[in-house]
Amino acid sequence: MTPILAFDIETIPDVAGIRRLHGLPADLPDAEVAEVAFQIRRTKTGSDFLPSQLQRVVVISGVLRNDEGIQVFTIGEPERTEPEILQKFFDGVEKLVPQLVSWNGGGFDLPVLNYRSLIHKVTAPTFWETGDENRDFRYNNYISRYHSRHLDLMDVLAMYQPRNNAPLDDVAQLAGLPGKMGIGGAKVWETFLAGGIAKIRDYCEVDTANTYLLYLRYQLLRGFFAKNFYEKEIQLLKSHLQSLEKPHWREFLQLWNEA
Repeated sequence: MTPILAFDIETIPDVAGIRRLHGLPADLPDAEVAEVAFQIRRTKTGSDFLPSQLQRVVVISGVLRNDEGIQVFTIGEPERTEPEILQKFFDGVEKLVPQLVSWNGGGFDLPVLNYRSLIHKVTAPTFWETGDENRDFRYNNYISRYHSRHLDLMDVLAMYQPRNNAPLDDVAQLAGLPGKMGIGGAKVWETFLAGGIAKIRDYCEVDTANTYLLYLRYQLLRGFFAKNFYEKEIQLLKSHLQSLEKPHWREFLQLWNEA
């Protein structure tokens, strides 16, 4: 089978980059450096959500389904630096050539990964292949919005109309899934400053589980999965999460069973 990789990222402000762009002193605390960028962004857009190039990647989580089974994993701090995180992710794409699955990955996750990888001299030839070296990628590659090697579930379900975009948490809960758990995206920077990288990792992993489960539901919706096969895939993930015996997965499973 073609490997399936549902993924999600978590980011924080790139304080080193903000210092460089705005000539801020080296001894200015990180929180104050970020606030400068937030204020500039609010003035321009009315929101403090920073542009892709200023989003430093601290965690990439994934659910990988292949011939060997299923696993949930996280690449991130504190074990790896941002360049190492990015290269490890794209090395996986290089090795497995998976079907990538995301929720708003085309609108956020992949543009962030692209800018940050460019900045850090990461190499990702298979991800960027469009048919020059491998003809199989000419009409199905990771770059095109309308190709399937990267499936942005939100974009597809919205029929590529931004006015129809829906939050992952809403759709997951409406589908009887646990939805988001933990700190919430708006609290990632605050949690990071407080040393809570483990909480960020747990939060990101739960997002990938919701995304993967919605991917299975999508395959059922379009008739690609028969109902019995769909149920087997659901049980496979549930059994794997039970085997991990971690608090955030115990909570996830409890909410899932109660839904």
